Amino acid sequence: MANRRSALLNVMVAAAQKAARKLVRDFGEVENLQVSRKGPADFVSAADKTAEQTLYRELAKARPGYSFLMEESGAIEGKDSSNCWVIDPLDGTTNFLHGLPHFAISIALERDGEPFAGVIYEPVHDEMFWAEKGQGAFLNGNRLRVSGRANMDEALFATGIPFKGARDHPQFLSQLEAVMAVSAGVRRFGSAALDLAYIAAGRFDGFWETGLSPWDLGAGIVIVREAGGFVSEINGGPKMMESGSILAANDKLHGALGKILRESAKKTS
Repeated sequence: MANRRSALLNVMVAAAQKAARKLVRDFGEVENLQVSRKGPADFVSAADKTAEQTLYRELAKARPGYSFLMEESGAIEGKDSSNCWVIDPLDGTTNFLHGLPHFAISIALERDGEPFAGVIYEPVHDEMFWAEKGQGAFLNGNRLRVSGRANMDEALFATGIPFKGARDHPQFLSQLEAVMAVSAGVRRFGSAALDLAYIAAGRFDGFWETGLSPWDLGAGIVIVREAGGFVSEINGGPKMMESGSILAANDKLHGALGKILRESAKKTS
C-alpha cells in the first residue's frame, strides 16, 4: 500500500511537528533547571500547556467544529459531535521533568466513539508514528508490522508501574512476577503512547497497564491495530478508552499474555 498520508493525517502530523519544536527547546531548558532549588516542575507544566494550546489552535483551524478532549483543558464541545480530537501534549511528563529523552505528543481522532486515526510523535529522535483506520500503520513513511514472535520466552513486554497513590500495587506485582517468570524481559519506559507505538513497530511484543486516560490510548490503539496487533482491556473487553485498562500485543501472544495477567490478578483479589 502506498504510504501517502491522507489530508486528515497531514493536518495531525503538521500540528504535532509545530507543538514539538517548542517542546524540544523546553526540554533543553529542563536540564539547566534540574539544579535549581525550586526544580523544574512548574516549568514543565507550563511547557505541557503551551504544547496543548498549539495543538488546539492548529487542529481547530484545520477542522473547525470538531470537538476536543485534552489532558490539560478537558472537553470542548464542537458543532461536529461525531468527530473528536483526543490529545496528550506531553506523554511521559515525568521523563521530561527528569531530563530523560523519552516522551511524545499523542493525537487521536475519535469518530463516532471509535479511534479512527492516530499520530504519536517522539521528537527527540524524530520518530513519527501514524495510522488511519483501514490504511495501515507507518513510521516516517515505512510500513509497520507487529512482531512475529510466538513464544513467551522470546518475547519482550512493556508495562506501566503504579506509582504513589495508586491502589493496585499487589495486583500489579503479582502480574509482573508471572510475566517475568515466562518472558525474555519486561520494560517500563514511562510513556504509554510510545509503548503502544513500539508494539506496532515490533520492538515490544506486548504491553499492559491500568489506570490510563483516553488521551494516553487513542492514537496507540489505531496504530497497533493497523500494524496487525490486537488491543483489548486486560479482561478481554472492548472499552479501553473508558476503563483505562489495556492489553496490546502481536496477534500470536495477545491471548497467552491476557491469560497470564488475568490468572495472576485473581490471586490478589
